[in-house]
Amino acid sequence: MELRHLRYFIAVAEELHFSRAAERLHIAQPPLSQQIQQLETQLGVELFQRKTKRQVQLTEAGQVFLQEAYQLLAQLQKAIELTQRTGRGEKGQLRIGFTSLVTYDLLPVILRRFREQFPQVELILQELTTNQQEQALQEHRIHVGFAHPPLEDNTLNQECIQQEALIVAMLETHPLAEQEKISVRSLVNENFIMFPRHLGPGLYDQIVILCQQGNFSPKVTQEAIQMQTIIGLVSAGMGIAIAPSSLQNLQRTGVVYRALKEKTPLVETAVVWREEDMTPVLKEFLQVIRSIC
Repeated sequence: MELRHLRYFIAVAEELHFSRAAERLHIAQPPLSQQIQQLETQLGVELFQRKTKRQVQLTEAGQVFLQEAYQLLAQLQKAIELTQRTGRGEKGQLRIGFTSLVTYDLLPVILRRFREQFPQVELILQELTTNQQEQALQEHRIHVGFAHPPLEDNTLNQECIQQEALIVAMLETHPLAEQEKISVRSLVNENFIMFPRHLGPGLYDQIVILCQQGNFSPKVTQEAIQMQTIIGLVSAGMGIAIAPSSLQNLQRTGVVYRALKEKTPLVETAVVWREEDMTPVLKEFLQVIRSIC
């Protein structure tokens, strides 16, 4: 049985007349009759009662087969449309890794735009450090990541999508909070709350370099993995924190953010992926990112 048999059968069943069905299908009437006879032979039942040579009536078996044929063709059309949408990147799944830092600025904007354009794509988000994202990409557990270079794996594709200066987070009651801009040197005696270096060497080293430009090494008294935890510890009076400027979007009672007088290293955010893992969905996702950043 071939697909054309179903289409021919449906045409005859709806017209109940071979000539009209043949005209509708743009074929001659004799070949159509032969195709229907072949179908009945394959099924081993009569689908039509012949009232005349051209006019017919559905048998009980024919009525059942008509409903099933409708469902089969509808399912086939659904499969075709689903396949086409997947091929165009309009449907599928995308697994995304991200650091906590991008949730305060870039990520919400990108996700909102992508979901508006591709609502049928399933997004699976996982918060991971830069090092963890590299490993997840190598193991094909995520398709794309938002990380902070430098990366250890030089085989990964990466595009810079943001660069940020460093700022200081401190209690609003801190004596230095009265200043609009703060000198790095004035932080020499402060307790620093920082991200563990083994989880994010890029940002950690940039902060250390900045302090060294002020002729001191930061006195790290607390470490925390999440940026929101770091700011929470600042609000608890545990110390000050140097962080990328987008963190100002994280408001916490009693905490203020101040710019630095000196030119600071720039914290880079990059979108990262493996070329061999490129899919239509990932291609569209990267296009959305490029249209924003």
